[in-house]
Amino acid sequence: MDLNIILSQLETANEEEIEKLLRQYNLENSRTFSFDQKEETLRSKLCQGVLSVLGRQVQPSCQKTCLETLRILSRDKRVLAPVATKEGMLILGGMARLNAGENGDDNNQKSSQEDTQSDEEERVVVEALKCLCNVVYNSPAAQQVSVDVQLANGLCASLGMASTWHHEVGLFTLRLLFLLSALRPDVRGILRREWHAVRLLTEFLEHTLNVSWVGPYEAAHPGPQALPMPAEDNERAMEALKALFNLTLSDAGGEEDDHQFRLIAAILRHLLMLKTETEEKTEEVHSHAINLLNNLPVSCLDVLIDVPVQGGLEIYGGKNMDAVQLLIDFMEKRIDKGSNYKEGLTPVLSLLTEGSRHYREIRRYIKAQVLPPLKDVKIRPEIGTTTRNKLVRLMTHVDMGVKQSAAEFLFVLCKESVDNLLKYTGYGNAAGLLVARGLLAGGRGETQYSQDEDSDTEEYKSAKPFINPITGHVEEPMPNPIEEMTEEQKEYEAQKLVNMFDKLSRQNVIRPMGVRPDGTLAPLEETLCDPREDSGSDSD
Repeated sequence: MDLNIILSQLETANEEEIEKLLRQYNLENSRTFSFDQKEETLRSKLCQGVLSVLGRQVQPSCQKTCLETLRILSRDKRVLAPVATKEGMLILGGMARLNAGENGDDNNQKSSQEDTQSDEEERVVVEALKCLCNVVYNSPAAQQVSVDVQLANGLCASLGMASTWHHEVGLFTLRLLFLLSALRPDVRGILRREWHAVRLLTEFLEHTLNVSWVGPYEAAHPGPQALPMPAEDNERAMEALKALFNLTLSDAGGEEDDHQFRLIAAILRHLLMLKTETEEKTEEVHSHAINLLNNLPVSCLDVLIDVPVQGGLEIYGGKNMDAVQLLIDFMEKRIDKGSNYKEGLTPVLSLLTEGSRHYREIRRYIKAQVLPPLKDVKIRPEIGTTTRNKLVRLMTHVDMGVKQSAAEFLFVLCKESVDNLLKYTGYGNAAGLLVARGLLAGGRGETQYSQDEDSDTEEYKSAKPFINPITGHVEEPMPNPIEEMTEEQKEYEAQKLVNMFDKLSRQNVIRPMGVRPDGTLAPLEETLCDPREDSGSDSD
């Protein structure tokens, strides 16, 4: 459709004609996501023209059609200048029933009437929110104007009336809050301190997930017969979790925050017990819950296992391990997927690592499943289908973050003991962690753990003298290649090897390294002549 015709009609046509014209444009471009650069100026003028129509007193059906046009145009970040203005953002904020800037009183009156609005008026609100999401996402200028007109205040005011929301109104209000808090880190503090967004989002989750409290920070267990969470509730919950993730990225101490974080942890524990209508969506919402749990202070994680009303396992001090088991199952699913480890696996590994580091019961429970007492040591640690085998394989993954996360998790399960770690992984798989920690010479990490001893099986004790410490398993006897050589041949081969290493070293292909007394790596010549060993000694 010719944009010049639309532009000329916008100035002179009546409301019905404008609506008919724009509806045709929307129909033709509903699935358009890449636009002709030659028409940028015309599309920018169309944005301005549509905003002018929205500024008049037109019927909801015409408003909805104009907003649909603006939503399509807002997919192109190069034409948003007319919208990314105070006037443009206030128009959209008013249509979205947000108390933004100087139109706050008028919008507040509209918000109070939201439960009586017609379906057509509700579609106007939804389309305005969709436009705001696109504009804020695509335009840094619009992000700044959003701050200037206090759009965050309007969003939080809307959050306070979440119980009256229709699904799409709630979904796109939460999405806009997520986008604003993601793209403008400076707004997060304002949202937390001035507009109490963390508390409002927590209350929204509590309402959406139908949390029923049976004790301090303990929600009633949904039970095996509980119905799956409806798809719409799940969608809104995920948007709220994403917004909360942004708002909890920075530390802010205090008793009030501690109470709020423990409340969030309890709600997230409840969420981990819930299922949605599909396994894929269940995994997705649990992933968002795990991301948020990682942001909470580790001192709040006791809420996951301390549920007195439901009770727990005597062997683990009466602590309830249901949530920990769900996290272990989630970790295994993500490992078995075999892709996207960085975003999909490392958050749950990090959460389990910190939980194990600070809570003895969590560490003991996880270790019993992930690193049970060794029996068969004839197979390399990285070969097999057990959780231990899978995690050891990840210790040599190409992605540094994945490799470090898997190694750190196993190291903490071993109470940061190098000897214990090598028993389960072999020196070769653990070398990267030991280099990074300066523990090549052995020893322990800095964290203090309980003194309960790990008992070895009889099978392991009998096989231990024959285990290759590098590979971590008992190898089949190999023929000795120098057994039948004469002493002269052995000396010749040794000298040949030395010459090869020397040549590679001089050409900087390799650099021989040694281990200092403190366990860190250094060039070989430094470790052979360490000045710290010679200090204070007398020369003969």
